[in-house]
Amino acid sequence: MASEDELRAARAAKGEALREAGRAPFPNDFRPSDEERAERKRLVDIAIGPDEGRADLPEEADLSDDSAESILYGRVMAKRGPFLVIRTPHGDAQALVRKDKLAEGEAAQLANLDLADHVLVRGPLVRTRTGALALSARSYRHLGKAMLPPPAKWHGLKDVEKRYRERYVDLFANPDVAKVFRARTLVIQTVRRYLDDRDFLEVETPTLHSVRGGATARPFNTHHNALDMGLFLRIAPELYLKRLVVGGFDRVYEIARCFRNEGISTRHNPEFTMLEYYRAYATDEDLRAQTIEMVRFIDARVREAFPELREPRTFDLDAEWRVETMRDAIAAGAAHKGIALERADLDDEEKTQGFAESLQGKIPEADMAALRKATNYGKRLFVLYESLAEPHLTELYRTKDGERSVPVFIVDYPFEVSPLARKNDDDPRFVDRFELFVDGREIANAFCELNDPEDQADRFRGQLENRAGGDDEAMDFDDDYIRALRHGMAPAAGFGMGIDRLVMLLTGQPSIRDVLLFPLLRPEGSRP
Repeated sequence: MASEDELRAARAAKGEALREAGRAPFPNDFRPSDEERAERKRLVDIAIGPDEGRADLPEEADLSDDSAESILYGRVMAKRGPFLVIRTPHGDAQALVRKDKLAEGEAAQLANLDLADHVLVRGPLVRTRTGALALSARSYRHLGKAMLPPPAKWHGLKDVEKRYRERYVDLFANPDVAKVFRARTLVIQTVRRYLDDRDFLEVETPTLHSVRGGATARPFNTHHNALDMGLFLRIAPELYLKRLVVGGFDRVYEIARCFRNEGISTRHNPEFTMLEYYRAYATDEDLRAQTIEMVRFIDARVREAFPELREPRTFDLDAEWRVETMRDAIAAGAAHKGIALERADLDDEEKTQGFAESLQGKIPEADMAALRKATNYGKRLFVLYESLAEPHLTELYRTKDGERSVPVFIVDYPFEVSPLARKNDDDPRFVDRFELFVDGREIANAFCELNDPEDQADRFRGQLENRAGGDDEAMDFDDDYIRALRHGMAPAAGFGMGIDRLVMLLTGQPSIRDVLLFPLLRPEGSRP
């Protein structure tokens, strides 16, 4: 097998041959008009569409000299005798290119063609013997040289990291991958359309923060030289967006790139895209209804544009979405694992602690260690939920026939793990908050906003105590945000959703790396 250097040398020689024939290997003299771009798409639609769309095309032998010409341009992915398979953003189509139909200079260009080169052909459309479409080339132009060949049998590659690392090859070699990223763009466009149509104002807030807040997460640190000050890459836009609610923007949203210095998994990447919106004069119950409507609205657009990405699904967005308290979910999870628990015991702090201690040997030691570190009722309840319920949500909440899981809103989070959420009026041990899980994935988080400045200041001080106790994900005390709240913030509810996870869900992708064009990877050749 030829080495990469040998392949490049052979292609470079063909590039020189093109130059000698009067054609630069990397020209820039073709600028398609809007009409030509539309014609290429029409041609590809006929090529990949139903057979009846090609039934009226003549065969090559029946062409007349005055037959209408079409245009096709893109990357050559295969050569089969005189046929070239040309890949476009809309799909593949083929050109029938015979040297005796070309001018002398064009035939010389064709002789120096390599796979992955970019070409332009013009000519009438014909129907081949197999009923396929082909453009019968009357002119041929070289548009760009590829110095490396496309991968052979790309679908058979086992090295998925190579696909992520060389995404530029993955995209043109694997149309299904490109389709996922087109669907991602549609998801983001549809999110904007949904919110814009409901009078939400899209804004931009800082990526560089002087204090860390808006979520409990470990940040990335950076430094501004001119001001000689340390900064953090934002972990969430929340506190800035709520400042805008104070300023009078009743409905505001941002699609924000966020950064968290945490582990990498199939659901986590250190940089990710987050939708956050804030709606004044609304509650978490209002946002639950809006979430159902918005997700179904987005899903309908994706299904319409990319129906092949819908199936098979292990979840049902059209079924009734469940609403479960965290304590009910813990009880259901314990029963699922065969662990005895009286649901009412979870309402009592002492009985909850006793139940937690009884789990020794029944749950993983890492979960028991987390329970031993939990210093209060709220944290203990949250650890129980993460151990007994969250891993089993897909088994616990299913359609009536049991065939698929259904989305579930987990509500009644303890206030100790919700430092920015408003306490429930009836039971201040909990906050008015939900998290949405679909197919076992956390998709969204929302709550009634805490607009009492003194309560918020106390929560910030509690975060500082957590930091002193070793919690390196705890927030800072944000003095300016407290000052903003003291100017008065309207009652409001806020919502956050991971765009990457939503795209994973709607396109059936198993890893967040499959929906990020350029996921973070170790340097090439480095060892774990």
